[in-house]
Amino acid sequence: MPAKYTPAAWSALPGWSEDRVAEIWPAFRVGCAALLASAATRDLWQAPCSEANAIVPTDRNAVRAFFESHFSPYQVIAADGRDTGTITGYYEPLLAGSRTRSASHRVPLYAAPDDLLTIDLAELYPELKDKRLRGRVDGKRVIPYWPRADIENGKAPVTGKELVYVDDPVEAFFLQIQGSGRVRLAEGGVMRVGYADQNGHPFRSIGRLLVERGELPLERASMQGIKDWGRRNPDKLFPLLDENPSYVFFREVPAPAPGTPEAEIDGPIGTLGVPLLRERTLAVDPRSIPLGAPVFLATTHPLSTQPLQRLMLAQDTGGAIRGAVRADFFWGFGDDAGRQAGRMKQDGRMWILWPVNGGRPGG
Repeated sequence: MPAKYTPAAWSALPGWSEDRVAEIWPAFRVGCAALLASAATRDLWQAPCSEANAIVPTDRNAVRAFFESHFSPYQVIAADGRDTGTITGYYEPLLAGSRTRSASHRVPLYAAPDDLLTIDLAELYPELKDKRLRGRVDGKRVIPYWPRADIENGKAPVTGKELVYVDDPVEAFFLQIQGSGRVRLAEGGVMRVGYADQNGHPFRSIGRLLVERGELPLERASMQGIKDWGRRNPDKLFPLLDENPSYVFFREVPAPAPGTPEAEIDGPIGTLGVPLLRERTLAVDPRSIPLGAPVFLATTHPLSTQPLQRLMLAQDTGGAIRGAVRADFFWGFGDDAGRQAGRMKQDGRMWILWPVNGGRPGG
């Protein structure tokens, strides 16, 4: 259901005046390049992105004044009137792997198979904008693509689509949830992988299943808790993973060229097509928060009441991110970021910053 957007004063954004908004500037400028390159978004973003060229990024006051001059804040309200929603976290993991299969590296990460179809329903039904189906051809019919269990059991034609082999099936499973990561190769070097496609099946939380079955208490149903459970229960692990029919395929992502803005950010590539800046990027539902928009977030740190209030950029999406006041907070790369992401499930509020020349969001 569509979101509602209520005009707000800058003073209504908790912590706005204390936030180090200049930290977001590299990601904002890279995002501008993507928005101006698209005919669908160029007109809306032309004015603020052009004016940004005159800003000295190290001048914190100038960056804050830029946003206050070129954007208007609107609080995001769900269709049912709720102004508070769930803020979870994600990160970019590091896995151990090899380009060749071995006894210690036997879990494949696959590229998208050739028989996976993507059907854009908007081409037939404009009212179904942003709706896409995945499937495969069976005779003269298009049917749903293989679910996770069938892909893992060899029913899908994925032989030859192996990008890399990793050493841990649980880590591979959570890499699919995160959507991107890095693999330290046994033969030397690091391989970056990013989201390429998905099999079209809905995500099902295995953490929730473990709680419902009495295998884990709710307070331990985090990513870390699920990983620990899997290592203690290897015989139950694969049947549990297969309970989530969703399956993600990957592509190899080249490292950014040294000296470029992308290299300065050094994050995975998000849905907008730009690298994600740690602790300044959100994955959102683009039906409510257009990609590229600045968003002010007011939530709390994981397992804490300590405020986490800062300007973010909506530059990514996620299969489980559905709803107006719903977002995934990108914590960055590595184990520390993973610990934060795995524990984060906080209440939060959001304000979209909309270009002053763009009318109202959703208008």
